[in-house]
Amino acid sequence: MFLSNSNINFTNRMLRIWKKAENHAQSSRVKVLQPVHLLTACLDEKTGVLGEISLKITLDKSLLKDVMEDTSIQHQTFSVFLNVQVTEEVKNVLEVAIIYMKKYNQIYVNEGHLLKALITTNVVDRFLSDDNRRTIVSLGTTSRDMFTHIGNYTVPIINTHLIRKVNKNEVSELVHFIGKNFSNEWSQTIREAFWLNKPPVYVAFDDNGDIIGFAAYDIYKNKKCYFGPMGVALSNRVKGIGYSLLHHCLKDMSDIGYEYAIIGQAGPIEFYEKACNAVVIPSIKFSV
Repeated sequence: MFLSNSNINFTNRMLRIWKKAENHAQSSRVKVLQPVHLLTACLDEKTGVLGEISLKITLDKSLLKDVMEDTSIQHQTFSVFLNVQVTEEVKNVLEVAIIYMKKYNQIYVNEGHLLKALITTNVVDRFLSDDNRRTIVSLGTTSRDMFTHIGNYTVPIINTHLIRKVNKNEVSELVHFIGKNFSNEWSQTIREAFWLNKPPVYVAFDDNGDIIGFAAYDIYKNKKCYFGPMGVALSNRVKGIGYSLLHHCLKDMSDIGYEYAIIGQAGPIEFYEKACNAVVIPSIKFSV
């Protein structure tokens, strides 16, 4: 979703975080949005990985309140992304979050980009213990495994135009596309899929017959019930191509008889939450 007066995309969860942060700022004495408002807004969200993080970290509420009510704030400014005055630190955090989004070849700023920007710019260090910081980094700023139930799978309305199973004579073209647009690791994974008699790989084409996206299952380290990798060229996103590729694969996986599909190392978590009701697999650490 686009945020008004900006050409940057934000996920719906991020829009809710903005609103919560603005409300925190407006209810404070100084009416200026600070980094602490962004942090507390993330922890207030309670959905996706943020709910998991909020259960595992504790913050000094008295310290938070003192900072929020500090009337000595200087260098107030404005951001096109928010409807209240912000500190220069907040403006920098938002710029860094956008840099992370672009670095990861994504088109929506999500809560992971924001959390990573808050941590790496050191603007919330005073509120976080080392353990809290490590928890946020490990749970909120990295790709996470997800799963979705496909035992009673029903195929939604999807685009089947120019999406089909890959042919073995397309290996070079597909591997080149993935290496150019994504990573060598993904291209090697797909290359190895062609050793199979019937590679479980779908490809999407544009009207000129050029590959613009792909998705696969059951090929990553020979793991069954495992969806991925999947990718769509940056210039062809937000067109439903990724959604259609995903559901072509999920249908096949359901037909095989899988009860669940594991979505490995999902970066755009909110996409999978909406596309197939996937949920993040909680991180569990056992103590000995």
